[in-house]
Amino acid sequence: MTLYGKLRKRENEKNPIKVGVIGAGQMGRGMIAQISTIPGMIVTGVSDINIDAANKAAEEFNKSSKEEINIKTSTSFKDIIHSDEVEVVVEATGVTEVGAQVTFETLLAKKHLVLINVEIDITIGSLMRKLFNAADLVYTGSDGDEPAAIVELYEFAKSMGMEVLVAGKGKNNKLKITANPDTAKEEADSKGMNPHMLAAFQDGTKTMAEMNLLSNAIGYVPDVVGMHGISGDLDSTVDKLRLKEDGGVLNDYGVVEYVDGLAPGVFVIVKGQNEGVTEEMNYLMKKGDKDHHILYRPYHLASLETPLTIAKAVLEHDHAIAPEGPPVSDTVAVTKKAIKVGEPVDGIGGYCVRGVIEKHADVLEKGHIPIGLVTGKVVAKRDIPEGAFITEDDVDLDKSTTVYKLRELQNQMIG
Repeated sequence: MTLYGKLRKRENEKNPIKVGVIGAGQMGRGMIAQISTIPGMIVTGVSDINIDAANKAAEEFNKSSKEEINIKTSTSFKDIIHSDEVEVVVEATGVTEVGAQVTFETLLAKKHLVLINVEIDITIGSLMRKLFNAADLVYTGSDGDEPAAIVELYEFAKSMGMEVLVAGKGKNNKLKITANPDTAKEEADSKGMNPHMLAAFQDGTKTMAEMNLLSNAIGYVPDVVGMHGISGDLDSTVDKLRLKEDGGVLNDYGVVEYVDGLAPGVFVIVKGQNEGVTEEMNYLMKKGDKDHHILYRPYHLASLETPLTIAKAVLEHDHAIAPEGPPVSDTVAVTKKAIKVGEPVDGIGGYCVRGVIEKHADVLEKGHIPIGLVTGKVVAKRDIPEGAFITEDDVDLDKSTTVYKLRELQNQMIG
């Protein structure tokens, strides 16, 4: 039976999947609105630090739902997670410390977890996937976000026996590595976005984190620190993402990458596994005689696709994307500006640091700090120049945070 068929079955049995949502911002609201018309699924709880936002999301759900649902709202995520009317939790805050607390609380509540929070997944995902698996629960990232959309293409190609050389995404915003909430405010206001969120897109942190999640899921690495970030269309992307000896920019294949010019799409570059397949690919793709081809999905629907992941988790006990083992890559903190000794250091989407993807082995060797740990009360221990990869010699991290403690446990258990 198809996923849609299974949802229809739950609808007909009057036994809909009961969803609790943590975070009623842009992503959470969009997903809640989408669920309101999906068969066999309802929202039964919404939590947000702004109770008005939670209530508004609940009201919007009931405006479109064919049946009014008594949706519990609260400023406490624990109220929603532990509700008897919630069987699966969606984390949609995008905040690492909140994400860590929600993830751990959901595990304690013995419920499946769907993350629209790439930032927490790349920080403690290897540990949490292992713990959720041990409890026979589903831990998963979300369909619709670029990493999961790329995994769909990757597995599509691998299931046909093809070699996948590069996996990546188009970047939605021009890279502005010094972007901060002030510089992003005007555009954010015009789009109804949080300025911190837009700054994290603009300074590249989101792109790095998304490709970090993909890296941990399929084992591919950034070819260079921060990736190449070429510009191009579909044809030139294939030409540029070749090995250097073949006229491209890459040192090796089996890498994650981003491209300015392909947004909002995702892609994989493949090679036919033998002469017969290559010949057929050339005939079907209509690009002449090529040894590499790009498989491209020209859109991703972000949180609007998250209900598909919810259904997979509950109905099929399956995931969309998750770390396969120990971290392969990390997104580490690099200063956007010079920071003085004693100065507070803020985190993702803020004024002080941006994220850059790096191989996990190099992070361990160099002592670089994952950007997800730059949260709470972090203070510079010495002057730090602009463009520096920060270490614990540079800053005092807030070791009281849940995310720090779970990352330390991950380091001890998994490496």
